[in-house]
Amino acid sequence: MGATDVNLAELIGSRICHDLISPIGAITNGLELLDMVGAVQGPEMELISGSVGSAGARIRFFRVAFGSASDQPLGRSEVAELLKDVERAGRVRVNWNLTEAVPRNQVKLAFLALMCCESAMPFGGQVDISTSDIGWQVTGTADKLNIDNDLWKNAATGNFANKLTPAQVQFALLPETAAAMGRRVAVETATTRVTLRF
Repeated sequence: MGATDVNLAELIGSRICHDLISPIGAITNGLELLDMVGAVQGPEMELISGSVGSAGARIRFFRVAFGSASDQPLGRSEVAELLKDVERAGRVRVNWNLTEAVPRNQVKLAFLALMCCESAMPFGGQVDISTSDIGWQVTGTADKLNIDNDLWKNAATGNFANKLTPAQVQFALLPETAAAMGRRVAVETATTRVTLRF
């Protein structure tokens, strides 16, 4: 992938998320109205409501991770709320250990790294995201990890021996997006921990 490919991928991501967020919001509003008048009750309604909520949370997350990003700041509360909504639908708990607002393009890198960690934790786990004077650190820990050696060995460069699947696209986008921002990705793996730094 080159810079042009990354830019095109960001534009596609932004367009898809933009076009889907409105209808999902409308469905959510419709469900709230039905709930207010008591028109529909029961497990079916709960299933629909939960599914729409999960879809909306993932699209808002994907909008940051895959969409075009500027250096406009995102506040801690906005990011924490977004991650909390995503957590409800998954098995991975996320600790956003930043107190200050940070540029959206850096949050994008953190979200891509988070998705890399999630891919190694099919049975759940915890991801800690923090910054220091030397950069960002995203660490995933779990009792049982499923590490694809080709993905993790080459996550810093984006040069993979095997063809990536759609579920692995974050591994290609992370190093390319980091390079476009003048950063390099470093990777460490252990039995119960994976760490990405940039």
